[in-house]
Amino acid sequence: LPAGYQISQYLQPIVGKGTLHLDMPDGTTKAIGITRLHLEQDAGKSLHDQDPRLSYVDLNRAGVALMEIVSEPDLRSAEEAGLYLKKLRSILRYLGTCDGNMEEGSMRADVNVSVRKPGAALGTRCEIKNVNSVRFVQQAVEYEARRQVEVIEGGGSIEQETRLFDSRQGTTRSMRSKEHAHDYRYFPDPDLLPLILDAAWVDELKRGLPELPDAKRARFMRDFGLSAYDAGVLVAERETADFYEAVAEGRDGKLAANWVTGELFGRLNKAGLDIARTPVSAERLGELVDLIADKTISGRTAKDVFDEMFETGKAARAIVDAKGLKQITDTGAIEAAIDQVIAANAEKAEQVSAGKDALLGWFVGQVMKATGGKANPALVNELLRKKIKG
Repeated sequence: LPAGYQISQYLQPIVGKGTLHLDMPDGTTKAIGITRLHLEQDAGKSLHDQDPRLSYVDLNRAGVALMEIVSEPDLRSAEEAGLYLKKLRSILRYLGTCDGNMEEGSMRADVNVSVRKPGAALGTRCEIKNVNSVRFVQQAVEYEARRQVEVIEGGGSIEQETRLFDSRQGTTRSMRSKEHAHDYRYFPDPDLLPLILDAAWVDELKRGLPELPDAKRARFMRDFGLSAYDAGVLVAERETADFYEAVAEGRDGKLAANWVTGELFGRLNKAGLDIARTPVSAERLGELVDLIADKTISGRTAKDVFDEMFETGKAARAIVDAKGLKQITDTGAIEAAIDQVIAANAEKAEQVSAGKDALLGWFVGQVMKATGGKANPALVNELLRKKIKG
């Protein structure tokens, strides 16, 4: 049952000012100020969207400890609000302090929205309470900003208030006038002893922190030669970063990234699975990458092999051996196939010899068809040029 009051840190938050850097779509970064992080008890929540005539009080989480993170008014759009939430959630998941499952109530957002003309002071803000997904936060910001602009342009003024977001309608509605700090009636709790954090203990905690997303992203770019975009995608979730690193260790980092973010992500999304439930382990995907890198199989064949790996859980090498999918790298066998194709298409071969290089691709395709797709395409192209053009 609720205690009738809420315990919260006020004058001495456990964490003071800080900064979170957003990775913007144009490749730049933007600094968002963190005002504070304080600990408090969850007080439960009011539910106003279950019945048009009634409001309910949900006390399932009453008394549960939570941390509230307050940001500076540095976000300028719904898109930035979404990026901020995703980045913050990623950091908390890396630290293990929150699973970030917004739909389950583990993380939720109170969104303060105000509008102003360019160069003007910040406008009167309205707070939208308990928004429980990144998408809903963005929808709430967009709707509320439009609403405030319409009110001001219609000659009205914005009242400071608390509002609710209706996810079904995509709108916000008034809940109550906004309280100020003095309305909360803060007073010390005499039953709580001061929380004293020893500097040596804090230093020990710092040494035990995991590598965080920004540091991991920089390392992936440096050690594996990844682009900023690919590295950012891979480090967004700790499980994905760990999976990728296991695949890439000792291998071509870019090739490994292409297979994780391309084929694997595509199949997982289609199957409605996350990286933790992938039927293709990092070890087995790494084996497939090895087979491509050493030219045992072509990239095209590798996609067929991967499909079977995903469906059956079999190892890549076992599939390749069982189906006889190894590339033909014997130049004698490839040259024999080339000779057959040229003999059957002498007129086209003469056109290539005369300078019509566009037909070379057609010849490569014919040789690949003649070898059942097993010939090494690069080797086929090289030998064809020598045969036809001399």
